Amino acid sequence: MYENEKQAILDACLKMKEYHLISLTGGNVSMVVDENRYLVTPSGMLYEKMTIEDIVLIDHDCQVIEGKRKPSSDASALIYIFDHLPVKAIIHTHQPYATAIGFNNDSLPACMVTLIDAAHARIPVAPFTPSSNVGMGQLAVKYANDATALIMKHHGVITYGKDLEEALYSAVYLEEAAKTYCMARIMGAVPELSEDEIAKEAAGWLNYGQ
Repeated sequence: MYENEKQAILDACLKMKEYHLISLTGGNVSMVVDENRYLVTPSGMLYEKMTIEDIVLIDHDCQVIEGKRKPSSDASALIYIFDHLPVKAIIHTHQPYATAIGFNNDSLPACMVTLIDAAHARIPVAPFTPSSNVGMGQLAVKYANDATALIMKHHGVITYGKDLEEALYSAVYLEEAAKTYCMARIMGAVPELSEDEIAKEAAGWLNYGQ
């Protein structure tokens, strides 16, 4: 069941590895496939060894409907986000540069065109919550703004969107912007774009691509 969607999740996992957003078994990928039905990566598996049979179908109570694996320990937090934000796909990573921003900043400014294009706004930083805790989802919802990404202190990143492609673009371009921002801060203050400039850049993304 949902073989195409499972393959899309597996492809996103491998892209996360390719762009160095995760290491070993960190993070997870999930998506809504039907009312009260969700696909999520299994807990503690190496992504390069994962097959579509390892992707788990769960219900709203995190009970396994299909699959032999234990679902991600963040499943309850992910479902909380799906319940409270208008999104269909979530990517959770521990990407280092974006996570580093969260130690000393309340947000990452919308400082690069690619970040604005993919995430649309400044990236908020939410307080720390332990892994495997629904509080991660609660804080993600509380601190979400118009962006499609969120940094969690001492933890990592959550990105989301209408589909996995949107969530993946947000994660990749967030890391690129965070790395650039960290390097620029070494040289001095980083000038910020005006709200009008940000809005114009974000609008341009609507006509990007084929």
